[in-house]
Amino acid sequence: MKEAECRNWAEVPPELTSSILHRLGAIEILENAQKVCRSWRRICKDPSMWRKIDMRNDLDVFGNLKPGLEKMCRHAVDRSQGGLLEIEICSSNLRRLKLALCYPITEDGFAKAFVKLPLLENLEVSYCSLSEEPLKVAGKSRPNLKTLKLNSVGYRRPGNESDDEEALAIAATMPRLRHLQLFGNRLTDAGLNAILDNCPDLEHLDLRHCFNVNLVAEVEKRCSERIKVVRRPHDSPHVISCWSQLPL
Repeated sequence: MKEAECRNWAEVPPELTSSILHRLGAIEILENAQKVCRSWRRICKDPSMWRKIDMRNDLDVFGNLKPGLEKMCRHAVDRSQGGLLEIEICSSNLRRLKLALCYPITEDGFAKAFVKLPLLENLEVSYCSLSEEPLKVAGKSRPNLKTLKLNSVGYRRPGNESDDEEALAIAATMPRLRHLQLFGNRLTDAGLNAILDNCPDLEHLDLRHCFNVNLVAEVEKRCSERIKVVRRPHDSPHVISCWSQLPL
């Protein structure tokens, strides 16, 4: 093909280029397309390009992300700048699952997905509208779960109603927990005692903004003697905005 007949991709309207690039997968964009020219790179970095990420074809024969692709997946999510609407990764070997601000997720959908993740060790459910029932499913199907982060928003002042249902579900079904974060939970000392009674391996406990927990007398003693790291209800929340970064 003569040089004069070659298409100058840099002169193609951005809207058309974006439409073309949307047909590519995340890996193809990150590894190749964004390196074509500056205009393509600028389009590839636009958050609107990353509202849907499909990496189902980027798994090895064992269902794992191929070497180096986990980092690329994280990079793709970062590029969405909070605008990610859908991500598709098909793998039963998932070890860590984080659900944040996933209001549309149903309890039935959560339960069906969770039983298909036999190797899961780390679960975070932050600012989602789920009751204690999915926690029971999670604990019963994965009794070896080591880390649970269950964070709530909008409960920041003492005096709100108490509720130990989630704490009791954790105590009854997650005996191998080592790390537990219950930011903004409504549990009381009774719920905390149940967790301490049934989770003997617990090493890190985060109770920030759990204002129904008093941590006095025997409860305080049990936490101090058994738990390596305890974050108390009135400790600094550090970063609590659900729109920027979740509690650490």
